Amino acid sequence: MALDAVERTDKGYLVDANEWTEEIAAELFAEEGIEPTEEHWDVVRYVREETLGGNEPNERGIMKAMGKKWGRKLTSKEMYEMFPGMPSKQGLKIGGCPMSTRKGGY
Repeated sequence: MALDAVERTDKGYLVDANEWTEEIAAELFAEEGIEPTEEHWDVVRYVREETLGGNEPNERGIMKAMGKKWGRKLTSKEMYEMFPGMPSKQGLKIGGCPMSTRKGGY
């Protein structure tokens, strides 16, 4: 399924998270101006898994989880270089999840 075949909110988030595919995610990465690496995909998959599991990951949680996965300590600067529009917000959007209701990064 392609991105133009799914319903989206006025902010570009998918209306139905079940319609998400990695093909759609690839289109969303392009729309956000991000050339995804495997680490970008790790963040998106993590955020999606957490959100659909009932948790809404914040910046600190994402950094801790990815630091464990990648075997190094991450900085906010590094995460914002990967996702300039905020790692949790862009991660949710690209992951096909609902828009964050959280304020701030923590």
